[in-house]
Amino acid sequence: MRKNQDMLGEEQSGPLMADVARLAGVAISTVSRALANPGRVNAKTRAKIDAAAKQLGYTPNAMARGLRIGKSNIIMIILPGSLHYGASQIIPQVLQSINRSLIQGGHNLMIANLDRDEVSERHILDLAFGGTVRGAIILSSKLPEVDGRSLANAGFPIVSMLLDMSDAGFPSVVTNDREAVRDATAELIRLGHRRFLYIAGPEGNYHDVERYGGVVEALDQAGLTAEAVRRSGGNLDYQHGFEIGVQAASDFARLTDKPTAVIATSDDMAISFVSCVQRTGLSIPEDLSVVSFDGSPVCEFCSPSLSTIEQPVDEMGQAAVAILLGATGQMENGPATRTVIRSKLILRESMAGPKS
Repeated sequence: MRKNQDMLGEEQSGPLMADVARLAGVAISTVSRALANPGRVNAKTRAKIDAAAKQLGYTPNAMARGLRIGKSNIIMIILPGSLHYGASQIIPQVLQSINRSLIQGGHNLMIANLDRDEVSERHILDLAFGGTVRGAIILSSKLPEVDGRSLANAGFPIVSMLLDMSDAGFPSVVTNDREAVRDATAELIRLGHRRFLYIAGPEGNYHDVERYGGVVEALDQAGLTAEAVRRSGGNLDYQHGFEIGVQAASDFARLTDKPTAVIATSDDMAISFVSCVQRTGLSIPEDLSVVSFDGSPVCEFCSPSLSTIEQPVDEMGQAAVAILLGATGQMENGPATRTVIRSKLILRESMAGPKS
């Protein structure tokens, strides 16, 4: 860890001019001239210095440096993409929880992006390396990386939420996706179901891997094979949940050996699926039981009311803020922790035993 060079005793958490000089292989005075008066440094050397400064995220702005060493009270929230306006309002609910907790802790919330295209990624990194913020919470997505710059090197604490990144060295706050879906599937098996349709999120997505893993584990524990579950979806992200549910209803209609229970990885998928199959004359839960994931308030008012796994958004937001604020001001990062907050299954009218 670089020794503190700030006379007020606060940590230096961003790159120094000496770091740029070391990476570029030149003297500090050369870096200073190149940044202050580029015409006094030859083009080849300037290019090396520019590349090193960009890679490190170095800014010569004195005000930004002052903010970067810990004086800002702004916490940046990085969204996985544009806000979703379906029934599943997990991200807005999480934002509300985080905002309340930050205000109570004397900090302010900054939403850094509404997309994750290259322009937005650059903007996020400029905020991080420019000293505007003191820490970041990243929601359900990977760290921004552009042109050799990564948020991981911004020099402030980062907490991942809704995505386990503890193996990569970042404290993470998640829910027990796998266990929660395993328990919901086990309940369907207890009711007598033996054939299932799983409505999937995007293939390879962390949540989809965990949730489908829970289904498979429940089947295995009940002595059933993975052949007991058919999959639909997997080619669209969660923001297209209604579309995925419609497609799943079409896939269900084509099956000859019909499943008697459906496990959807979001409430949006389940809502549109139920609407479509009911139009074909099927009844929920008499002909088909349905359970989903998220715990959207609207599920209680669906017809029939929808069984769902409710995510603990308030508790997760509070935990993420507590971990982040606990890390600000520390000279050394502690071990990356994985904080798991349990979801709960809410049983409603959409689940029952299959027809005999």
